[in-house]
Amino acid sequence: MWAMIVKEFRQLKRDRRTLAMLVVLPVLLLVIFGYAAKFEVSNIPTIVVGPQAEQVASQLQGPFQVVEVDPGAGKSFVESRLRDGKAVVGLVTGQRPLLALMDGTQLFAAQAAEGAFAHMARAAEASGVTPPAVTVQILFDPKLMSSWIMIPGLTGLILLFIGTLITSLGIVRERQSGTIEQLAVMPFRPWDVIFGKIVPYLLLASLDLTVIVGVGMLLFGVPFVGSVATFGLGALLFLLVTLGMGVLISTVSQNQGQAIQLAIMFVVPQVLMSGLIFPISSMAEAVRWIAYVLPLSWYIEISRGVMLKDTPVAALWEPLVVLAGMAVVVLGLAMLRFRRDLAPSARHGRVTAAQPEPVSP
Repeated sequence: MWAMIVKEFRQLKRDRRTLAMLVVLPVLLLVIFGYAAKFEVSNIPTIVVGPQAEQVASQLQGPFQVVEVDPGAGKSFVESRLRDGKAVVGLVTGQRPLLALMDGTQLFAAQAAEGAFAHMARAAEASGVTPPAVTVQILFDPKLMSSWIMIPGLTGLILLFIGTLITSLGIVRERQSGTIEQLAVMPFRPWDVIFGKIVPYLLLASLDLTVIVGVGMLLFGVPFVGSVATFGLGALLFLLVTLGMGVLISTVSQNQGQAIQLAIMFVVPQVLMSGLIFPISSMAEAVRWIAYVLPLSWYIEISRGVMLKDTPVAALWEPLVVLAGMAVVVLGLAMLRFRRDLAPSARHGRVTAAQPEPVSP
């Protein structure tokens, strides 16, 4: 038995990927749940408009972070800013009661804002001051349905799963079976092989995306009020990133077990830190930057904006450009790695082909 124990430790020592996963993943989860996994929102971007905008803005307390004050604007301006994702709460002054508009797609922030207004009213009553009356109007998700904000995010999770895990496993399986070596001696360029591999997964993921959106609309009543073209563009860019990452993982994996390990290391942080479950605004500033280097964070911004708020493409230029840049970088790295892997196989195939066949006596 002792010999078996020593053998397993030696084998584990040689398997650096498994060893790194045993060490890195627990530390990563500790950091995520310690600093990022929070539902409390402490900073709520707020805009104030109307005749008393400056006065009301100076009196705001608690989590409200005033990002814009415009005494000459009105309700329609606030609605457009909330639709474009520039703020979560908008206060319209110059009327009684004070009108507070909230972005319902930011579920936890909207709930925190409602609680903050109630706390301010109680504090004013305790001080013997008549609290200002506030009428709350929630836009885009009036009933604060969690399914409305989860379904657009889950579409990204499905695309992430297919693009990263399924693609990497499929290519690694072909390497183990020797199919990649056969492709190396054929007159194919590396990008021909890469795109030939990812196009079927791209079509499969597009079909799954259509099914998930349709089921979400039918079963959960999730609206789709935006542009299908804008939604499709965001999904395509995100898919190119995930498919490229799947190819990249396959180039550094010798077997399917290694591919699964690396895919898990890529997928888990995105599930927990992309805003799918925990709001990004509630994360500690020291780790919040991690969310902005994860492609799922940008896709969720696009999918929720288009499906629930009809956010125009002009307001989504930043996440679209970021995803496009990520796609170029990831696919470029995947192509370079894939070309380097194909070169030895191609040389080996040419040498083998040049050898004369044995002549029977």
